[in-house]
Amino acid sequence: MPALTSTASTLVRTCARQQLPAVRASAAAMQKRSVTEVSNTSSFDSPFKGGTGASTTKIPNFGQYRNRGGETSNKVFQYFMVGSLGALSALGAKATVQDFLVNMSASADVLAQAKVEIDLASIPEGKNVIIKWRGKPVFIRHRTADEIKEAENTKWEALRDPQPDSDRVQKPEWLIMLGVCTHLGCVPIGEAGDFGGWFCPCHGSHYDVSGRVRKGPAPLNLEVPEYSFPEEEKVIIG
Repeated sequence: MPALTSTASTLVRTCARQQLPAVRASAAAMQKRSVTEVSNTSSFDSPFKGGTGASTTKIPNFGQYRNRGGETSNKVFQYFMVGSLGALSALGAKATVQDFLVNMSASADVLAQAKVEIDLASIPEGKNVIIKWRGKPVFIRHRTADEIKEAENTKWEALRDPQPDSDRVQKPEWLIMLGVCTHLGCVPIGEAGDFGGWFCPCHGSHYDVSGRVRKGPAPLNLEVPEYSFPEEEKVIIG
């Protein structure tokens, strides 16, 4: 029995040695044929598949991807896109600025109080009236001849806030100014004080018949608003 097993093993090894060269040759032929088929069907020729003398700097051809219309058509399209985007951006910026300005502008109720018209014929000589303009009191005084003379003869150069009477009035008989103390914003009392004009009881500021500060902590004269006389007996403030 051992002799039979040894004989069978020897016979198998002998057959394998005889068939090995044929298998190797068949495998080499199949590999060569596969490489040849790939090289014939590939769109890109690798520079590494040849022999040692093959060039390794071969560049693939991208001609089929190039634009055949020339450079002019590309530039026209680019200019069109840039111009369109610029126009859209400008329109967007304009709309944004307009919306911002509309939101920041004065409302209708504020514009309605921007100007106020007063009939001066109802104010007797030597009297004051107080009106409301833009949320602030406005003093309107119909000055007498003595008051005008006193205001004009005052040595205004030596005052704290030097200002002649002619710079504070358009018509000597009409004095128009804001009724807000320039110290801390109180409302002065008319026909009071040491100079016959206005007196602020909060901190003791005195103003003369031209509204100029003469005494007390107030640093400036009473403010004169913008106004005009469209008619002889009418004034528009604002």
